[in-house]
Amino acid sequence: MRAPIVGICAALEQARWGVWDRPAALLPHNYILALQRAGAVALMLPPDPAVSANPDIVLDLIDGLLLAGGADVDPALYGATRAAETTHTVPERDEFEIAVARRALERDIPFLGICRGMQVFNVARGGTLIQHLPSHVGHGEHLRVPGTFEGSAHPVHLAAGSRAAQAAGEEHHATLSHHHQGVDRLGDELVVTGWADVDELPEAIELPDKRFALGVQWHPEADETSQIIARLVEEAREYALARSA
Repeated sequence: MRAPIVGICAALEQARWGVWDRPAALLPHNYILALQRAGAVALMLPPDPAVSANPDIVLDLIDGLLLAGGADVDPALYGATRAAETTHTVPERDEFEIAVARRALERDIPFLGICRGMQVFNVARGGTLIQHLPSHVGHGEHLRVPGTFEGSAHPVHLAAGSRAAQAAGEEHHATLSHHHQGVDRLGDELVVTGWADVDELPEAIELPDKRFALGVQWHPEADETSQIIARLVEEAREYALARSA
């Protein structure tokens, strides 16, 4: 049996390497390492209009889908006026990830959304977002120091028997957090199965009728002790076996 292939959507950002400073399709390496440690082959998926129009082009090739963190989702996609704090959006990435996520969920391909990926998950199902949490919850505990996970840990509680609790391996879970937006109105058929201890902000959402469709607001890829991404890989392996049969 070959290793499961997990597609992971890449960001479009200005980046510097060597003598270059140019737009790039990129991912933090820890996402890829987490997939590889769990036994998967990571397939980077850059935004592509042809795939946005027909996601099956890439979904036929993969056994699982992971949406990573990154730039804010354009509030126009959920019918909201842009807040002053929503300063960086990437329309090509939004269009691509929403299209691929919707079709992956229709096909019941194992799915995990991390941070921004959880927010895309919610928007793809018709939900909305809180654009700046400090203005909504009155504190900055979800993003203490930009650009680092040092000192960012905060606990969440997870619903008993939920996909989130099964993937985490416990119902009270320490997490690494780095976000200034969050879920507001929940998307169609989604359920909240995780909440921040500090303020009850939704920290995990899922589609219970799917084999594995989970969004987490924290960053398991930054925590080598986390089993969240390994659980996605397990589900992708089962999906690959079922598909080959």
